[in-house]
Amino acid sequence: MRIRRVVTTREGGASRPPYDTFNLGDHVGDDPAAVAANRRRLAEGVGLSPERLVWMEQVHGRTVTVVDGPLDRPAEATDALVTARPGLALVALVADCVPVLLGDPEAGVVAAVHAGRVGARVGVVPAALAAMRELGARNERIEVLLGPAVCGDCYEVPAAMRDDVEKHLPGSACRTRSGSPGLDLRAGLWRQLADAGVARIGLDPRCTVEDRSLFSHRREGTTGRLAAVTWFEPGEGPAEGAGKGADEGSGRA
Repeated sequence: MRIRRVVTTREGGASRPPYDTFNLGDHVGDDPAAVAANRRRLAEGVGLSPERLVWMEQVHGRTVTVVDGPLDRPAEATDALVTARPGLALVALVADCVPVLLGDPEAGVVAAVHAGRVGARVGVVPAALAAMRELGARNERIEVLLGPAVCGDCYEVPAAMRDDVEKHLPGSACRTRSGSPGLDLRAGLWRQLADAGVARIGLDPRCTVEDRSLFSHRREGTTGRLAAVTWFEPGEGPAEGAGKGADEGSGRA
């Protein structure tokens, strides 16, 4: 199986400020027509029909939804999608939270996870791993991409919050660039995945706050959402990594 992964940027879309321009979130106040145009452009950019993209109604929890075909609306109240259906692209939307793309190329099972502070704390990634195993995946074969997110240097939180998250997600506590209490969720998720026996973990090092080609709620408040997308194709071949955005606004597919 050939696993595909794409991470979009904010460039090359139809949305006007403050959502300029390739906003893929339909819940942030943007013009629905612009969002629809951007979603069609994403589908075209990755070579799939729009109905083959599966979206989530993300709620910062640990609910996982297994899908085996296109949906006519976003999966309700969920923060992780899992499928064993080829050509069905799973989408996580973020603007500082960690998008986690997982895949077992031997079993032909992929997952897209929205891991914000709350979801990471309550175990959305282990829940996705469990759902993948139920479809035949094995942790030692799973490959993971931790996508762009707010970095530990920029993610300042109260000390009590840092300590609470560290208790549930060891390895995530840090200090920010200014020396204040902080969180590095990708570091905590990396450790969690490694402790679960996942050996192949990739990291997109971009910080959404620092990189203005990406959307950041912490930097801008009202803004758009970038997409992290994964799917698999039948046949042999290595997985492909994330792109930084092609001219049409989607990552390299």
